[in-house]
Parts: sequence; structure tokens; C-alpha cells
Amino acid sequence: MEMLSLAIWTPIVFGVLLLALGRDEHANAVRWLALTGAIISFVLTLPLYAQFDTASAAMQFVENLPWIDRFNVNYHLGVDGISLWFVLLTSFITVVVIIAGWEVITERVNQYMGAFLVLSGLMVGVFCALDGMLFYVFFEATLIPMYLIIGVWGGPNKIYAAFKFFLYTLLGSLLMLVALIYLYIASDGSFDLATWQQMPLAATPQTLLFFAFFAAFAVKVPMWPVHTWLPDVHVEAPTGGSAVLAAIMLKLGAYGFLRFSLPIAPDASHEWAWLMLALSLIAVVYVGLVAIVQQDMKKLVAYSSVAHMGFVTIGFFIFSELGVSGGIVQMIAHGFVSAAMFLCIGVLYDRVHSREIASYGGVVNTMPKFTAFSLLFAMANCGLPGTAGFVGEWMVILAAVKFNFWLGTLAASALVFGAAYTLWMVKRVYLGPILNDDVKTLSDINAREFLMLSLLAAAVLWMGIYPKPFTDVMNASVTQLLQHVAMSKLPL
Repeated sequence: MEMLSLAIWTPIVFGVLLLALGRDEHANAVRWLALTGAIISFVLTLPLYAQFDTASAAMQFVENLPWIDRFNVNYHLGVDGISLWFVLLTSFITVVVIIAGWEVITERVNQYMGAFLVLSGLMVGVFCALDGMLFYVFFEATLIPMYLIIGVWGGPNKIYAAFKFFLYTLLGSLLMLVALIYLYIASDGSFDLATWQQMPLAATPQTLLFFAFFAAFAVKVPMWPVHTWLPDVHVEAPTGGSAVLAAIMLKLGAYGFLRFSLPIAPDASHEWAWLMLALSLIAVVYVGLVAIVQQDMKKLVAYSSVAHMGFVTIGFFIFSELGVSGGIVQMIAHGFVSAAMFLCIGVLYDRVHSREIASYGGVVNTMPKFTAFSLLFAMANCGLPGTAGFVGEWMVILAAVKFNFWLGTLAASALVFGAAYTLWMVKRVYLGPILNDDVKTLSDINAREFLMLSLLAAAVLWMGIYPKPFTDVMNASVTQLLQHVAMSKLPL
């Protein structure tokens, strides 16, 4: 097996193996096997970065085998500078999530750990797929383990949240399937993405394709106004589910814009960029204001995710290298920061069994180590220089100001709103005197929780202080994408 196949199928094999084990009689062995599988899967992705040629915009580590010959569907994999970091991010976050659920999950441990490992492999498959049908299969398959994670280990309204998540994302994806079938017919029977991207398409088909892809990817990002499923799902999902959903699954939609909408329908992308920018600004400004009034910590961070992902789509539809690179950097940074924020909320919930801000106050007095980590991640969520949260937002704001001053000004307002809702939550939860009896009895984080938060803290600081490795990888691919998008695909 080649490297990309190993990165995809290793966690899936471990996940299936875990599902085959007994339920909870061997819970400790299951946890160690899951952690071993996650670490091996992460280690297998490291050579992708070590051997990656940053000067090349071409797909690398390519694998191309026939899969369904009758319909010319191939098992076609490859990564470029746009997708490489998401493969590494997915496998890294999976390791952290397995550690996070170590003591918390006591029932159906093998199924919980197995679901996350299978989900990890499927998400890596989405980022590696170069065949339209293979992409669709991986893209839709990710719904199944996440649906089970929410529906089995979630909160009191978990069934409602799981159905809402499944229906929202499935309905949008059905339109994408119609678009893929149209492209298959128009290309004389090919599902190859590179072939589709070179096809001259008339204005009307481009517009219809653009909105078909928009239906699938905007829900996944999620963009306003199709974001309403996200807060409900985050509130009900277990901590690990929220972390993976925010860190990786939201990125599948934004990644889809780069792989399908922009290169296949470039003229429609330019024509409808004003709509994308308008919806993104509403997400940044309006949803930021909605976050300020939330009383549930998970809902606050969920709305925060919608606002931060608005930066991503602003960056993409400015059509500048700085904007697109900034959007991709923001996706990676949000993966680290949002996962850390949800895991911190999970640490408190495991002890007090409440996500309400009013249930806390003065946590710093009893949990000083934990509060230090929480403050770091909160500052990153605000976009503090020196943290991962700053780099992508700053790049997008610079690109937006160059594109249009007022657009950049409105985008920059997110930094103000982000500071407002994040710091107000920090003040009420962590600082000041102890306000609740539950807080008086809290114990500081143990070694497992310290390791989990340390891994994310190291990633947040590394990316904030030295983002060059991240931007170097993507530069050539972003340049080539924008050159391709700048060329009209209308028939002569």
C-alpha cells in the first residue's frame, strides 16, 4: 500500500478491529489499542510532510487504480499544498480525542473509540480523493460515524440533534450528487477532477453547478443562514464529537469550495462572489453578536466557529493569494483552537455536569493549571498575536482591505466581537472569587488532561510564532489555483 492509502485505511482497520472486540469487559485494553491505532495513523502521515516538494503545485503521492470499471470510477488519491495539512491535522486531532475520552467514556468504549478511528480515515479520504465519485463516497460516509457518536453518547436531546445534523448535511449533498452526474455526462464518462477542471462550460451550467456545490458545502462550513444545526449538535454531542466536528468536519465544506466550486465553475464563482462575501460578513458580524448573549459555553463556542469560518470564505472569494492562503491558514488554526476550547469545556463538564456559564466563577482559585491553558486558548480564539488564531485572520483582513476598504473594516470587526464574547466568558467562568459551591470542590487537571491540553497548546503557539512551514507548503498550489480560476472556462 502507498502512503495515502495507509493514512486512510490504517485508522479504519483499527476502528473495525475495535468494533469486533467485546463491549466493556476489556475496556482498558480497548483504550490502549485505540490510542496505538491513532498514534500509528498519525506517524504514517508525517512522511507526507517530510517528503513533500513545496516548490511543486502538482498532486504528489498519487495513487490511481481502477475501482468501478463500467462507470470509469477510479481509486484516485493525491495531495497538494492545499490538502496536505488537513491530512496531518485530522490524524493529530484523532490522537487528542482518543486521550480526551480515556476516562470519560465508560459504556460501549470499543464502539466509541472505533467510531472515531473510522471517522478519521474517512475524513483523510475526503482530503485525498481526486475522483469525483470517490470524494462523494468518503464525504457522505463521514456522516455515519458522526451520527452514531452524537446519537449514542450525546446529551438528553441527542436523537433530535443527530437527525438534524444528518438531514441538513444529506439534503445539501444530494444536489452535489446531481452536479457530479452532470459533469460525468458532460465529460464523456469521466469522474476525474482534473478533467472536470479543464472543461469549458457555458455560463448557465456553471451557475447551476456553483449553486449545487454551494448547497453541499455551505451547510457543512456552515455558512449563514444554514448554520442553525451546528449549535444544537454541539450542545448535545459528547466532548470528543464536538472537538472533531469543529476541528475537521467543518473544514470539509470549505475544502470543497477549493476543489470543486472555484476550479470547475470559475466564471460563476467570480459572478456570485458578492453573495459569498455578503453571507460571510453576516456570519462574521451578526453571528458574533449572537455569540455574546449565549449562556451555554458550548453554544457560545459553536457560534464562534460560524463567525471564524466566515473569515475562511471571505478569504477564498477575494481571489487573491493572500486571501486564499489566509483562509486555509485560518482553517488549520481554527482546527487547533476550536478543538481546545471544546475540550476545556469538557474538562469542566466532567466535574460539574453543567455547561452554563452561571454555574461557575472563580475557577482559577481551585484549578490554576487548567485556567492557564484555558486562557491561552481563549486568547487564541480572540486572535491574539503569537497564537494560531491571529495568523489566518490577519492575512484575510489584509487581503480584504486591499480588495475593498469597507469589506476589510467589517471583517476586522470580528476581532472586536471575538474579544467581547470570549473574554466575557473567561471573566465569568475563571476569574474573580468563587461563586458556586461546586467550584470549591474542583480538582485541577490530571496527567491525562495535562497531556491532552499540552499537545494543543504546543500546536497553537507553534503556528502562531512560526507559521512559515504552513504557508510554504500551500504557496505553489494556491498560486496555480488562482491562475486557473482567473482563466475563463466559457466556450469560445
